[in-house]
Amino acid sequence: MIILAATPIGNLGDASRRLIEALTNTDVIASEDTRVTIHLMRALGIENRPRLIALHEHNEQAKAAEIVELAREADVLVLTDAGMPAISDPGFPLVAAAAAAGVTVTALPGPSAVITALALSGLPTDRFSFEGFVPRKGRLGALHLLAREERTMVFFESPHRLAEALADMARAFGDDRRLAVCRELTKLFEEVKRGTAAELAAWASSGVKGEICIVVQGAPPREADLGSGVTQVLALVASGSRLKDASTEVAEATGLGRRDLYEGALAAKAAPPA
Repeated sequence: MIILAATPIGNLGDASRRLIEALTNTDVIASEDTRVTIHLMRALGIENRPRLIALHEHNEQAKAAEIVELAREADVLVLTDAGMPAISDPGFPLVAAAAAAGVTVTALPGPSAVITALALSGLPTDRFSFEGFVPRKGRLGALHLLAREERTMVFFESPHRLAEALADMARAFGDDRRLAVCRELTKLFEEVKRGTAAELAAWASSGVKGEICIVVQGAPPREADLGSGVTQVLALVASGSRLKDASTEVAEATGLGRRDLYEGALAAKAAPPA
């Protein structure tokens, strides 16, 4: 099978017992950077000398079929430099190829910069989206498209582009949107800076070092409109729902009154065609 294994994002103490056991016993490792893997094994005191296969963003499409075939006969441990493979790191094409070929894929869960930053941000955690790295080109336009996203958003960013990215977030989301910049998570100089987009853009303008996660508060919910709510009810009725059930479902989703939706839908159905 293929085993996706999460590696420490900073502190070596976060290496799980399952990861250490897998590194000790595996015969084949596909890793983002084989040098990083060798360093990790030495730091953990592991003397195993497995076959190492480089699997990175430039070759993962070409290497996926080879690794899948290897995994038919033996376990292949898949590592990235830090965190969980396939999460803004190499791994997705390999997992997709394995699934298509009927090869089992499992995971050794562990450290995740995305989840750690979200938990530390002080922003809502019940619903969130991971947006990967802030786009280098067309950044402001891409952020404008996310301006009405109601879920908390998590981004990666490089330190030398952080100030510009935060300034564009202030333009796209508004100066007062709440953010958290999480730096060097689990490392010696870990820091979480919270504030408005404008405040953090000003803070970052003097320069920030380290690996960065940005957590952004979602947009406030849009006020529900009765007319659009009635339209949703009628669409559900047209698809086979009872009017009462459709009204209840839309009321729960929008906060509109169930009776208002029910009576509005009745009136709309009774109205003569325009």
